[in-house]
Formats: sequence, C-alpha cells, structure tokens
Amino acid sequence: MKNIHTLLSEIGITIPDEKKAEFDKAVLANYKTVAEVEKITTARDNYKSQLETAQTALKEFEGVDVENLKSEIAKLNTSLKDKETEYQTKIADMEFNSVLDGAISKSGARNATAVKALLDLDSLKTSKNQADDITKALESVKSENGYMFGSDEPFQNPVKDTGNPIPAGITKEMFAKMGYSERLNLKKSDPQKYEQLKG
Repeated sequence: MKNIHTLLSEIGITIPDEKKAEFDKAVLANYKTVAEVEKITTARDNYKSQLETAQTALKEFEGVDVENLKSEIAKLNTSLKDKETEYQTKIADMEFNSVLDGAISKSGARNATAVKALLDLDSLKTSKNQADDITKALESVKSENGYMFGSDEPFQNPVKDTGNPIPAGITKEMFAKMGYSERLNLKKSDPQKYEQLKG
C-alpha cells in the first residue's frame, strides 16, 4: 500500500517537511486505510450477524410465558443438583463400605454384620480419616467382644483354664460382659448354670 506522501508526489504535490507532522496528524484524524476499513467492516458484519441470530432466537420465545419458563428452569436446576448430590452420596457410600468391609475382613471377625452393629457407622462415614478411625473402632470392639473374632477361637488361640473361681449368683448381665475364657471356665465348672445363662 502506497504512503499518502508518495501518492501526492506522484501527482506533483509535495508537503513541506515542517508541515508533514501536522499533515499526517490531520490525515489520521479524518481518514482510514483500506486495511482499517476492512477490519471495521468485518467487525460490523460480525455484530450484525450476532444481532440477527439473537433476533431470530427471540422470535422463538414470542408467546412464551416467561415466568413459567423461569420456574421450569429453576426446577430443572434443582433436580440436577439433587441428582448430583445423590450420585456423590452413592459414590461415598460405596467407597466407605469397601474400606469398612476390607478392615472387618482383615480383623478376623466371624460375623461382619454383627460387628457392624456395634460400630458407630454415621460417625465413621463423616470421619476425615476413615481408614484409621475404622481400624481403631474395630480394635475397641475386639477388645470388648473378643469372642466375635477368629483370633479368640479355641483352635486358633487355645485358652488355658486360669483356675479363677466363678463367682456365685451370676446374672445374665454379668454373663453378657464375660470374656471368652471366663465363659469357658463357667462352662467347665457349672455346665448347667452356663446353659441357663447362655439361653
């Protein structure tokens, strides 16, 4: 593209050097190059196209109850949020149950369902350190109810008679709190009493 001064010189017009800066300023303020015009035209055509697209879209909403539409959109958003929450909850439950079942199996529990009944599952679910807290909870259950775990089975961990006398007048409540070895001693010393308390 030719410079404005070149174009003028080709037709015999020459701008004095001391006037060139002022002339250039005046030209820039009042005229645009072909490239600039094309850029402006492209932008204009783009905005025009966007406007026409928007106008076409708006025509599709003619006669539509806007308030009802807003209500439907709100319902859809609520439904999507509920589904997302439900989905996340299911994933969290599956992950929790996987960790819990693995820990119970590792602990040697004889009956997973019975052990779960003694755990505070709600607290464990919301724990920030589930694996460690589940292990601690299982250790606590095991220390209080050793007979529910394989490690206290006679064949895996034989219990010797301690020789401790069984107190007379044992109640069912006392029997329920007895450890495996105490129950074994009672069974040996007083089978009839043992069966009564067990039943």
